[in-house]
Amino acid sequence: MLNAADDAFAEVLDRTGITVKPAQQAYLEEPRSLYNGTSRHVALPTGTDEVSRIVRICAEARVGIVPFGGGTGLVAGQVATDGPAPLVLSLEKMTAIREVFLAEDAMVAEAGTTIAEIQVAADDAGRLFPLSYASQGTAQLGGALSVNSGGLNVLRYGMARDLCLGIEAVLPDGSVLHALKRLRKDNTGYDLRHLLIGSEGTLGVITAAALRLLPRPAETATAFLAVASPQAALSLLAICREQAGELISAFELISAEALAFLAETQPDLRQPFDEAPEWSVLTELGMGPGSDPESHLGTIFERGAEAGLVLDGRVAQGDRQRAEFWALREAIPHANRRIGSIASHDISLPLSEIPAFIEECGATIRRILPCRISAFGHLGDGNLHYNVFPPEGEARDAYMDRSPDVTRVVHDMVAACGGSFSAEHGVGRAKSGELERYADPAKLAAMRSIKAALDPLGIMNPGAMIA
Repeated sequence: MLNAADDAFAEVLDRTGITVKPAQQAYLEEPRSLYNGTSRHVALPTGTDEVSRIVRICAEARVGIVPFGGGTGLVAGQVATDGPAPLVLSLEKMTAIREVFLAEDAMVAEAGTTIAEIQVAADDAGRLFPLSYASQGTAQLGGALSVNSGGLNVLRYGMARDLCLGIEAVLPDGSVLHALKRLRKDNTGYDLRHLLIGSEGTLGVITAAALRLLPRPAETATAFLAVASPQAALSLLAICREQAGELISAFELISAEALAFLAETQPDLRQPFDEAPEWSVLTELGMGPGSDPESHLGTIFERGAEAGLVLDGRVAQGDRQRAEFWALREAIPHANRRIGSIASHDISLPLSEIPAFIEECGATIRRILPCRISAFGHLGDGNLHYNVFPPEGEARDAYMDRSPDVTRVVHDMVAACGGSFSAEHGVGRAKSGELERYADPAKLAAMRSIKAALDPLGIMNPGAMIA
């Protein structure tokens, strides 16, 4: 593979009318500054035809391509850290909402559009695009689909792939896959849409997508509930489902340590309880016109309290307090970064395994080193963010040599429970070794065969996912 650092290569692209510029630091690092890229040039296409031209030129020159979305990924999928310097391919200029189809509850948007911009366009049309997470103002559609991102509303609406009806993509030879169908049913052979979604740019570049839109809940109610334990939270989730069915939009589990970090780093954020409970749940119901979700929450609270599951609670009084509740939840990752973790984990577990995992994993880690553990996440879909920090008042640098040991404990226990070491952030380069360690051999062999078949030159995001 040749080196894309040469100015001569950039000039080849420039002569075809494609905008190329030097790669600034923003394109060469990820949010935690743990990985730095080697690229010197960034290509900025304005349409799918230019993406196709770029990929063809790179294929002919055997130059690697690193697709770059909003740069919010946490597993180094967007930065090539070693090997010949690749070309960064940013779709930031491809931001068109091509069309909204109200009768079909569908929208076609280009891959450089941010998730927040798609949400606004859906709202302007009287609809909801429910993919939602803290980085949605920066995260782009192409990146969200390439890692199959999740977020706060997976319990009700599913992952990114569940909201995608069709895609347009450029394959590793430069050919364009025209699959922007808005169909709910299409059984005509291999579903290449789902193959490319979640492939992290290793099989092609998604340039546009047809998306599902949904009705906006007419009535919403949100509550912060203090619960006795993770097991109590799980039992409360069952009560919520009995009471509200599939109208639960979110069900988040939050530890006392997560709230303590918020109080330490962002004291201006208003917390729902005077003293942080050991465990709490943030839940939201969204219903149709004429409904009374607050009444449902009241019943849930009463049933939970009678069963000894719920110890205290606050129901949001209006949109302002609801926004405050969610601002707390979305600020937790920022607080964690300011405290500085020894090891962070994005894991997924069968729901019934979560309470025992939290207890047993914490006890095992504390036998290795003194620490604080902040566990929070999307209990409704089994996704926990399980992060280990140094003791209060101590610097994490003194413990970083134990980080691999901590991660091995966490991931081994996750695997033993039938879980996943990557729930919603992907594999990237940071976790490619974990994929080698934990993936089913047949799955890993099939992935390598697919990669070799579609990208025989190995130019698409080299080093990501499959080491």
